[in-house]
Amino acid sequence: MAEFVDQVVLYVKAGDGGNGCASIHREKFKPLGGPDGGNGGRGGDVILEVDSNTSTLLDYHHRPHRKAGNGKQGMGSNRDGATGEDVVLKVPNGTVVKDAKSGEVLVDLVGAGTRYVVAQGGFGGLGNAALASTKRKAPGFALLGEDGDDREVVLELKTVADVALVGYPNAGKSSLIAALSAARPKIADYPFTTLVPNLGVVTAGETVFTVADVPGLIPGASQGRGLGHEFLRHVERCSTIVHVLDCATIEPGRDPLTDFQVIEGELAAYGELDDRPRLAVLNKTDVPDARDLAEMVRPMLEERGLRIFTISAATHEGLRELSFAMAEMVAAARAAKPVEEPTRLVIRPRQYGETGFEVRRVDEHTFQVTGEKPERWIRQTDFSNDEAVGYLADRLERLGIEKALAEAGATEGAEVVIGPMEGGYIFDWHPTLDAAAAHQGPRGTDNRIG
Repeated sequence: MAEFVDQVVLYVKAGDGGNGCASIHREKFKPLGGPDGGNGGRGGDVILEVDSNTSTLLDYHHRPHRKAGNGKQGMGSNRDGATGEDVVLKVPNGTVVKDAKSGEVLVDLVGAGTRYVVAQGGFGGLGNAALASTKRKAPGFALLGEDGDDREVVLELKTVADVALVGYPNAGKSSLIAALSAARPKIADYPFTTLVPNLGVVTAGETVFTVADVPGLIPGASQGRGLGHEFLRHVERCSTIVHVLDCATIEPGRDPLTDFQVIEGELAAYGELDDRPRLAVLNKTDVPDARDLAEMVRPMLEERGLRIFTISAATHEGLRELSFAMAEMVAAARAAKPVEEPTRLVIRPRQYGETGFEVRRVDEHTFQVTGEKPERWIRQTDFSNDEAVGYLADRLERLGIEKALAEAGATEGAEVVIGPMEGGYIFDWHPTLDAAAAHQGPRGTDNRIG
């Protein structure tokens, strides 16, 4: 069973808002008690929250569907419905949230406690007490609750570590992280032993930092070969890159200098890593002839401006000097890093001009109306109640849609779609159905409809 998952598709559904209540106050000797229907409760949100104790997305791999609680319906005696329960999903630090369909990055979650509402609960419908007016003193209807957001997102984990250990498979990265920290990764004498990134905490003097073992880097990794394409993104968050070079390899065409050039080429092809400080580690010097090779290539690597450390992860030779050198580079990177401020999410609603809606002529007899207000009003309307439909007509007329349709060339009987062409509400337009005629008749009816 997998223990580390760094990318999942998550299906989230926020709670639906509760319907409003249509109720009339009834009490002995008070026949005209008036409307007292309460509002529906708001649906619960689905919230992503960074948790420092969470290190994998495994839970969402096994259970990718999450749903918040629905709001409760309003009740008589002016009692509002209860709000739906929020669902808070814990995610690791460094989780990137993307839209599954467009691939757009929605938010980059960094910092314990950071929250993002990935799906917002629907608003509750108003009860008839809130809808009462001088013209409609006792409404026989209430508004329906709105549906909560239904989204499909991709969660992608970019490991948050200070130091990234990069190198060929079987170069000794897992052995090094095990020797430096309390981490106990799988170690074996064959390539691709490490299939997931390993994290270890290292203490050097007063500096405590994390080290990530990035697996699967081979030629062509940045184009998808091997495991490198999956795990190169874990290097992005690291402030320091450490090349682990195998001085005891017996594979033809390989040596520490060539390995360094190949891995550097893959990092450059991946992009955005040129500014990270680097050092190189010549590993496995406990093997015969490996130390001689290390001394031979050391000057060539130093010519490239690198600090070189000759070590043996097996015998722990040189590890103390290496850990303090990494701590020095991490401390310098932390000191140079600007103070992070909380990310401000700017919400920019779709613009529909001054009127708040847009009328588009689709063909000779079909017109489309789009806009936040009319589309929302459609979702709130109970079309089985004539009085509710009349109230909708009044709202649309006051917004100016009747006039805009006439100016666009609509004639009586034209087909009007409010919302998207597929899934929108379709009706035949009758311009006489407007607010000019005041509502009359019993509750739940409207003499303009029928």
